[in-house]
Amino acid sequence: MKKLTKAEEQIMQALWQIERGFANDIMEALPSPKPAYNTALTVVRILERKGFVGYEVFGKSHRYYPVVSKEDYSKTLLKDVAVNYFDSSFKNIVSFFADNKNITLKDLEEIQEIIRKKKS
Repeated sequence: MKKLTKAEEQIMQALWQIERGFANDIMEALPSPKPAYNTALTVVRILERKGFVGYEVFGKSHRYYPVVSKEDYSKTLLKDVAVNYFDSSFKNIVSFFADNKNITLKDLEEIQEIIRKKKS
C-alpha cells in the first residue's frame, strides 16, 4: 500500500469520517483552511487511481467512498514507521515516547493492560 501525501490523507480523513459522499460532502468534512474545490476533486481522482477511493455514478454526479479502511491504512503506516525508524520493535517505540516524556505512567499502565487482554 502506498503512503498518502498530506493532501491525499486530508481527503481520506474526510471520507473515512463521512463514509460515503459527493464532492460537496467531502468539502464540508475538510478542516479549514479548505483546499479549492477543483484541487480537492483532483486529489480524489488521484486517490481513485491509487485504489484508495471508489465511486458510484448518479447521473452526472459521483458519490465517493473509501476502498481502503482507516484501520488498514493505519496498520500499514505504523508498520512502516516501526520498520524504518524503530527496528520493527514495539519496545523501541514505547521507549521512544517514554524517553521523550510524551507518554504518561497512566498511558504505560493502559498499554500493559491492553497487552494483557490481547494475550489472554
